[in-house]
Amino acid sequence: MKAKEFLNQLERDEIVSAIRKAEHKTSGEIRIFITRQEPADPIDAAQKQFRLLAMDRTAHRNGVLIFVAPRARRFAVIGDVAVHERCGDEFWRETAAEMSSHFQRAEFTRGLLHGIQKAGALLARHFPRHPGDQNELPDEIAGD
Repeated sequence: MKAKEFLNQLERDEIVSAIRKAEHKTSGEIRIFITRQEPADPIDAAQKQFRLLAMDRTAHRNGVLIFVAPRARRFAVIGDVAVHERCGDEFWRETAAEMSSHFQRAEFTRGLLHGIQKAGALLARHFPRHPGDQNELPDEIAGD
């Protein structure tokens, strides 16, 4: 599936609203990136995009990226160092498996919402919002 077709099926406002709601409870940042590319390894591609989006420059190193490559039918969910230290690999595998079940049924918005909610809950637990915390990164869906 082409990235444009994938994007056209998404309820963008609902996704952005979910990101804002999740980030309201945490100092963490959540981003969605949709690529037109067909990466062989979505995790490597997600890590590269993580840096390009400056997600590795947040104050608390607590960003989460959901990277989707619809044409390759692949995606990855990754977090910055502080997030990964607290949740380990199991969280990422579990979240990806749950999102995958939605994607297999062409429930793309539901899959992304599930990933956002899981990431938001993890971030809120380990990185609660404090007075003065600011939204450091855009909430809109990004893409190339």
